[in-house]
Amino acid sequence: MSRAFVREDDQVSEPLPERPISAHLNLVTEHGRDRIDKEVHQLRADLARAQAASDRDALARVSRDLHYWEQRRASAQVQKAPETHDVVQFGSTVTIVRDDGRRQTWQIVGEDEADPSRGSVSYVSPLAKAITGRKAGDVIQIGAGEAEIVAIE
Repeated sequence: MSRAFVREDDQVSEPLPERPISAHLNLVTEHGRDRIDKEVHQLRADLARAQAASDRDALARVSRDLHYWEQRRASAQVQKAPETHDVVQFGSTVTIVRDDGRRQTWQIVGEDEADPSRGSVSYVSPLAKAITGRKAGDVIQIGAGEAEIVAIE
């Protein structure tokens, strides 16, 4: 039968690929866990709307995303805010001064909550790995240059 005679309702969309889950521990800040909870809540509402509208494409997309975020919520390991600021650790906010004089500040957070453009980096990022366990005054190698850790909050 020619595809021209197939009803649109009979066409089956290809399933969406699952969103990949990181192999790293799912460490999150309390704020990160709250963001995951909000995302799950929003996606559940989106799923109900897609079901009510019988929107198969939206159902597939929202179901996939909801599955991802529910898995991330189930595996989330909330890390308390650092009690001391003498050593860089998960949750620390660190200020560095690069050898070209640029001053930059980042908070070390979980993978899903990282957003370098907003001042947060994943704890598994090369930058976070380079500064974790270091103290203020330490000089670290970042890319082709160096930087000094000038503050840890």
